[in-house]
Amino acid sequence: MNDVSTLTPPIVRRQAEAVQHDLPADLHPLLTRVYLSRQLTQARQLEQSLSALLPFHDLKDIDKAALLLVEAIQQQRRIVIVADFDADGATSCALAIRALRMMGARNVDFTVPNRFVYGYGLTPEIVRATLDKYPQLIITVDNGISSNEGVAFAKQQGIQVVITDHHLPGKYLPNADAIVNPNQPGCGFASKSIAGVGVIFYVMLAVRARLRQLSWFSQTGLADPRLASLLDLVALGTVADMVALDHNNRIIVAQGLARIRARQTLPGIVALFAVAGRDPPRATTTDIGFCIAPRLNAAGRLEDMRIGIDCLLTDDAPTAMRLAQQLDTLNRERRDIEADMREEALAYIHQYTRADASTALPYGVCLFNPNWHEGVIGIVAGRLKDKLHRPVIVFAPSQQGGLKGSARSIAGLHIRDTLDTIAARHPQLLQKFGGHAMAAGISLHAQDFDEFARIFDATVREQVDEADLHNVVISDGDLDPRFISLPVAELLRAAGPWGQGFPEPCFDGEFEVVNSRVVGEKHLKFTLRPPGVTPLVDAIYFNPAEPRALAAATRVHIAYRLDVNDYQGQQSVQLMIQYLQCVE
Repeated sequence: MNDVSTLTPPIVRRQAEAVQHDLPADLHPLLTRVYLSRQLTQARQLEQSLSALLPFHDLKDIDKAALLLVEAIQQQRRIVIVADFDADGATSCALAIRALRMMGARNVDFTVPNRFVYGYGLTPEIVRATLDKYPQLIITVDNGISSNEGVAFAKQQGIQVVITDHHLPGKYLPNADAIVNPNQPGCGFASKSIAGVGVIFYVMLAVRARLRQLSWFSQTGLADPRLASLLDLVALGTVADMVALDHNNRIIVAQGLARIRARQTLPGIVALFAVAGRDPPRATTTDIGFCIAPRLNAAGRLEDMRIGIDCLLTDDAPTAMRLAQQLDTLNRERRDIEADMREEALAYIHQYTRADASTALPYGVCLFNPNWHEGVIGIVAGRLKDKLHRPVIVFAPSQQGGLKGSARSIAGLHIRDTLDTIAARHPQLLQKFGGHAMAAGISLHAQDFDEFARIFDATVREQVDEADLHNVVISDGDLDPRFISLPVAELLRAAGPWGQGFPEPCFDGEFEVVNSRVVGEKHLKFTLRPPGVTPLVDAIYFNPAEPRALAAATRVHIAYRLDVNDYQGQQSVQLMIQYLQCVE
């Protein structure tokens, strides 16, 4: 049986080309090699100070947005933040409220759409739901660039609208009073991959600059706000949204992580680390992406993101812990739902991979089950995309009617543009869509699913070939056994931040298996001997397809990351296996 769960990708090694560079001469040779393979050739690209951030003036309309917000603060107008219901939206909302209050705004509130009732963005229904707060100014965070109808309705009610977003715009922009989005036409801001929380952070920098020019803080007796103290929120939202870590985003994340590690962070973030069993002083992007963000996202997926936003807004540690525990409970429930959905999805996929199957797996995969949970389809789509290495859209019934789909794509296929192509060719097929290069959301009429699935596959086939659908493990090559050590593992940990578009170093090589055992019924723990006369090293492989069969291996070729294992106060180097193949 050709089971997709056992397909093994080949290893492809990065090449650190012999190019001219001005990286520091005293940089560890391994780091020089790693940086060059990621096209970092200049010392300034390693700079992580706040002075190296791109200037806010580069963002189109940011001065217009800042002027509107300054007037609202001076006149104590009623401001309502309309947030998205994911971690980027939650951190954006918490940052906007905290920053505005630091700068003297006293009438600031927020609303976050319940995804099961209102759907995504600033819809007319969301505007209507905010009217009981009597808003005079609405600020969208991490949404709004496609909210033409909602903005129009808000303007009809006499409400000013400032959009802050990072998603790709449609053909027509909303008629907002100001739009700050690096991806809108005519914006010269170089970091197109900045997250929504990064955009609103920049807007708050511009507001503070304008208030300083007006001597607002000295006149009101307010302390000049230290907006850098909010970079823990920016780092959390940036990593959670899986945007590419270009230089600007790396600075943001590095600064935020430094504050978390120094425990100069919010009670809500401290509480989220606690319920996740992680130690803030040793925080990494992996902790944020795989432990903290899922707990924050669970609120928006299963209930109401207000729980997550309240957790990030409170300054009371016991309240923060209570809310973090609620988020942890929701995340456990989410994992159970996801596991069931993933198994059902794989059962469907396997019909294509049987040896006697008459049809091949589509290039673009669409799956639907009437019993699936609308809030979890994005995670399942991502898991399947990783397993199948092809674009996947998972659909579930929407409480608003029809079907809601969540898409995840692979390198080389811009999923939002693909949906745009389909919409142009079949104007009546898609109700609405939006998103990024790698992720998107879509709404369909239920009766149109089969037709859409066929058209989606055909459109994907126009843009990729079969070779693009074969996954590979990207390696930084051999690692000198001398470097398989705790100091080097610590060096690599500190050399990031690593993440999307700037991957953590991964090496590969052959090792002798000295000892192996299955732990937790589905993971493999190894003691390995590197080449040469070197100390033995521990390694762990999470969730391999056939753990008991692999445990019998005597020699293995692995792709791995160096990690620091902290157990009962004792630290040691450990290999985190990403891929394993038995060597005959």
